Amino acid sequence: MESVIQQSHIRKTTFVQKMVLNKYFWMIACTFLFVYPIAKSVNRMLPAELPIYGNVPSFRFTDENGKSFGTLELQGKVYIANFMFTSCKTACPVLLGKVQTIQHRIRGVIDRAAIISFTVDPEVDTSKVLFEKAREMKANPVVWKFLTASTEDTKALLVDGFKVPMGKKEIANNVMDVAHSNKVVLVDQDGKIRGYYSTDKDSINQLMIDTGLLINRKKKS
Repeated sequence: MESVIQQSHIRKTTFVQKMVLNKYFWMIACTFLFVYPIAKSVNRMLPAELPIYGNVPSFRFTDENGKSFGTLELQGKVYIANFMFTSCKTACPVLLGKVQTIQHRIRGVIDRAAIISFTVDPEVDTSKVLFEKAREMKANPVVWKFLTASTEDTKALLVDGFKVPMGKKEIANNVMDVAHSNKVVLVDQDGKIRGYYSTDKDSINQLMIDTGLLINRKKKS
């Protein structure tokens, strides 16, 4: 009677328990957990390459500190170009406010990215004037440069190089104005134009994604 009671208290080993106690089960499980993420990353579809809209020709302008600055200093960097003038009271303040946001968002890659603000009113926007604008915008001089040149050289670079408009300086609604693009332009490490963006939230987010894509692809290559 006692042996029957003892046998009734013996628990049978379940299938799961047998698997857990089996060393081959753990070998297979560990192999799967190690190999699966690698296989998934290898087979992951990479985003399509960004289109190429043209090449920015070599240029050499003067920055807000009165120093020569141009293509050579930007070599190997992704940069975001924008166009403004300091006496603008309408679109430019909004644009530069958005560029401030961009500066904040690329702070982790300032060794591989830059922001360039080209003035379209170089007769007024001397280096000294641009220096004051840079201070007003809290521009980090390591990443955000303000550039000026002659009107002729500026127009040639913007119209023929960046493929954006630049009008003549004229009075409109009793205010001095220079027609220019409010788009920002993404340029890759080789001076190729890779995108034009508006300054709304969705466009800025896409600009950030595309900037990261260019930086990471170049880094991997």
